[in-house]
Amino acid sequence: MIIWLASYPKSGNTWLRSLLSSYYFSKNGEFNFELLKKIDQFPSVNYFKDDKNLYLNPEDTAEKWLDKQAEINKGKKLRLFKTHNAICKINGNRFTNPENTLGGIYIVRDPRNVITSLANHYQITIDEAYEFMKDSKRAIIEKKGNRYLGFTALFSWDLHIDSWLNYENFPILVIRYEDLQLETFETLKKVINFIKSISKSNENFNRSKAKEAIKSCEFEKLKKMEEKKGFQEAVSKKNTSERIKFFNLGKYNNYKNLLNINLINQMNELYKQKLLKFNYEL
Repeated sequence: MIIWLASYPKSGNTWLRSLLSSYYFSKNGEFNFELLKKIDQFPSVNYFKDDKNLYLNPEDTAEKWLDKQAEINKGKKLRLFKTHNAICKINGNRFTNPENTLGGIYIVRDPRNVITSLANHYQITIDEAYEFMKDSKRAIIEKKGNRYLGFTALFSWDLHIDSWLNYENFPILVIRYEDLQLETFETLKKVINFIKSISKSNENFNRSKAKEAIKSCEFEKLKKMEEKKGFQEAVSKKNTSERIKFFNLGKYNNYKNLLNINLINQMNELYKQKLLKFNYEL
């Protein structure tokens, strides 16, 4: 069965994925980028590229979401998957269901810090990133030749959150990116215990391995690892093979120093309900 690591883009999903892949799939908790392959992303091109379907429209792969998850679950093993997909229906096709999913961990991040990471990742302006976050029909689309093989339904930032938080057909643990930053050990322990609970595992929490995973996944270490070895999931700059830095600002991504006051006020007003809900400063 699948457990989702879900989030809106640039909200800390890759960091949690790094921590969990170190904890579950290394001998002593030491991280390397190869471990991320143990926690794959869905939906993604790899799950649809070998199909005979033409997939001529961006959303066509949604028809196969549940079929592909059923294929994954044939192995009858617990699988962790990263996703940026909202829990939704596209043309009547559900993203997932309780028959394929055991539960989810949803990571929320202050949207005023998400916006700067989005701008860097997608090579757009801050204003364009704001429009991106407000777009209720936003999707991530990947095209190979004439075939649309990657479709992720995002919607707007707040609709994305609502889709996961309001879903009641399987258990979902919500964590804040900021808590993962400030209370890394306790937050990681909470996630691991949640996985243990819903999977009915008898495996005890390994404190020393968790501490080693945290140590080896510190932001500066990940950044140096990317500089030295590259990071396959980083996107290329437009019209060049050079890649955008994936591990970019880290703790220096502080909206108070990076956004103008007018935009901060706009976002405070638009997202006031969510900011208060998740105890973010207004």
